[in-house]
Amino acid sequence: MSQVTVARISEIPVNSSRVVHVRGRDIAIFNVDGQWFAIDDLCPHMGASLSGGFVEDGCVTCPWHYWRFRLTDGAWADNPKVRIGSYPVTIHGDSVLLTVPESWDTPG
Repeated sequence: MSQVTVARISEIPVNSSRVVHVRGRDIAIFNVDGQWFAIDDLCPHMGASLSGGFVEDGCVTCPWHYWRFRLTDGAWADNPKVRIGSYPVTIHGDSVLLTVPESWDTPG
């Protein structure tokens, strides 16, 4: 695993989200009441951007067809066997860092 700086804290205010592009992938970063989460941005159902979804009770709801994904682990709330990527977020000073697999560095 490696850490990548993806934003400054001020760029993602409390109760907002932002899409960041990390090594060829779109990742949605969420700041929910000062807690930070990162999941794959695309809904596996039809490819909607999850960063534009509504966040409530620890889940983001896809804006197209209302699939709900847990921010803590990327599991689909209605069938936890279906998951999208979930990544640890660390705050260091004013920087938002995302921990991603080393394998993302390997062309593939």
